[in-house]
Amino acid sequence: MKARAPGVVPAVHAAAAVLAAAGLGWTGWYGVAEPVVALAFGLLIAAGELARWGALPGEREPAPLGAAGGLAYALLAENAGQATTHGVPQVVAVVTAGALAGAVPHVARGRGPVLDHVARRVITVTFAAVCVQPLHGPGAPVEALATGPGHALVMLLVPVLTALCDAVLAALMVRARTRYPFGPLLREELRSLPGIGSAVCATGAVLALGTAVAGLWALPVFCLPLLLTQLSFRRFAAVRTTYRQTIASLARATEIAGYTPHGHAHRVAALSAAVGRELGLSGPDLTVLEYAALMHDIGQLSLVDPVPDGATALLPAQEQRRIALLGGAVVRQTGVPRAVAVVVERQADPYREQPLPARIVRTVNAYDDLTGESAGSALAALEQLRLGTAHDHHPEVVESLARVLARGGLGPAQPG
Repeated sequence: MKARAPGVVPAVHAAAAVLAAAGLGWTGWYGVAEPVVALAFGLLIAAGELARWGALPGEREPAPLGAAGGLAYALLAENAGQATTHGVPQVVAVVTAGALAGAVPHVARGRGPVLDHVARRVITVTFAAVCVQPLHGPGAPVEALATGPGHALVMLLVPVLTALCDAVLAALMVRARTRYPFGPLLREELRSLPGIGSAVCATGAVLALGTAVAGLWALPVFCLPLLLTQLSFRRFAAVRTTYRQTIASLARATEIAGYTPHGHAHRVAALSAAVGRELGLSGPDLTVLEYAALMHDIGQLSLVDPVPDGATALLPAQEQRRIALLGGAVVRQTGVPRAVAVVVERQADPYREQPLPARIVRTVNAYDDLTGESAGSALAALEQLRLGTAHDHHPEVVESLARVLARGGLGPAQPG
């Protein structure tokens, strides 16, 4: 049975809906302040959302221009030297309207998830606006923070805190949907911040400061660096995707040659990644685990006679180690990171001598060998793995595998 998304996700959606309704209602009742400025930023946010592409592996923010536009409007205090008076409710209203307008074509084409994305955008921009907007205008509680060095500190600190708020929200929502440990998920989100996240924060602050001095002409001028950064990041992400596809194609060589069952390498890789997340792996460690799991059987290509059904887990320990060493030698010739070859080589060692990724690959591979395509033998396979925890399989890895399987296997994909 698959895990259901507990109350965290509906709570985030509900909070965003309340904020959006309050902002739109307030703005509709009292009218739009500086309508030209609001329209310009609304169009910028909508354009950024329209330009949102499907998230690639390793990409945390699929619509950086929309994120920077929303943050800039929340930070905005002046337009060409004239003080703005739009306030927090109008910031929420403009960001909501722009995000929803930009999301309509994606919804129509079935490109999701959009609701999570919009909810996070509304909540994080509200946070930034609440931190900044009360500092401006008559009766500001801390006037020193609205001008001079204090203002510079606010413009530096608030985008960073907003990015941290978004990272926490993202990790909470993934945790709620997948039941993976929160700590590693948050670390993975924080690791991605120095990339496109820092560009979004910097562009949002620069857009607000530039508009304060030069007016709305600053918007197209200062958006250009972020667009170039986004293009470069996407090219890098596309290279990583191609690299992974190359490894996946190489992993299929054992299937094409008839040494392993169809889909075995991909099943082991997907389930290994799920178990790795369950055990707290993230970032580069998770990538190494996935690559090693894809290529774990490549040593079978050196065999004269194929192993029956490709089930190396059923072979004697000495033969398993020989195939693993042959596989590691092949992997070292492919140019993948050395850590991948180490995992492939050590997957057949006693678990007390293995690094964690090798323990995971060994256990998941054994599970897939024992079950094949028969779901009915899953409980029997887990029981056999538990019987092997004295020497072959780490008890914690086996129990993590059992928890992942109890939730329905791989669980939902992470939101972009």
